[in-house]
Amino acid sequence: MGLIKDIGSWRRGKKLQQRLRDLTGTLVVVTGAGSGIGRETALAFAAQGAILVVCDINLESAQDTASLINSPSHAGGAEAVFGGGAHAYQVDVADELAMTRFSETVGAQHGIPDIVVNNAGIGFSGTFADTTQSQFDRVMDINFWGVVYGCRAFSPMMIERGTGGHIVNLSSAAAYTPQKALTAYSTSKAAVFMLSDCLRAELLPHGIGVSTICPGLVNTNIVKTTEFAGTTAQEQMRNQTKADNFYRRRNFTPDRVASAIVNAVRTNKAVVPVTVEAKLGYGLSRYSPGSMRIGARFNAL
Repeated sequence: MGLIKDIGSWRRGKKLQQRLRDLTGTLVVVTGAGSGIGRETALAFAAQGAILVVCDINLESAQDTASLINSPSHAGGAEAVFGGGAHAYQVDVADELAMTRFSETVGAQHGIPDIVVNNAGIGFSGTFADTTQSQFDRVMDINFWGVVYGCRAFSPMMIERGTGGHIVNLSSAAAYTPQKALTAYSTSKAAVFMLSDCLRAELLPHGIGVSTICPGLVNTNIVKTTEFAGTTAQEQMRNQTKADNFYRRRNFTPDRVASAIVNAVRTNKAVVPVTVEAKLGYGLSRYSPGSMRIGARFNAL
């Protein structure tokens, strides 16, 4: 009887998720929305008629995103029809209390979100030996705990409402493609990957889907702010410039990731490798994990 009851709850949950095939009038929260993938994701949902609540540690950049959405060319009808448009807040996702207060503000001022995109994150490069504990902590605090806090802050209110929803967690191809020079970063993203899989199973009966987005090399400003462990200031600047130039030549733009996120919500897709290298790496990690471990021995670009 227990199994039959579980299967029934799974079916009911899947039916609830189907309402998000039409995003018109939905309330969407996006963290780290001041630039890059976060900004483009906010714009993409707004273009589908969604109302946006965007946050970033930099308030001005979050406000810039909101202004773009509220302009006639990007609003997609959200502001005119639903009186919503976009609303900006300053939030440090690594601060659990700040995230809790943010969710309470969203609930009180705008309503319970239909979709939450935990996008905020930082880049970091360095071997385990070169990475200090404080550096490791910072990467985990933002990239992993920031996602945990976002899920913990918003999922209870979504469950209580009882009409389903969706949570999107930004992981990375680095979650399943080990590299010796990305130890802390890859660990944080792998933790997000597993958290999302576990949470997806838990939230299914409540009609709340969970998608794990795994971009590869995407041309965003995260590279310009990536810290390189065990380097001087001059070496750090040189490494950032080199990496940024490489990503620019690769030229996979963040709006393409945003499109994949919107599609993942509509179709309730569990894992979404976005770029070619992310898709290839995901396939190899599943069917030839040994080759991935061998690849990790080589120096990154």
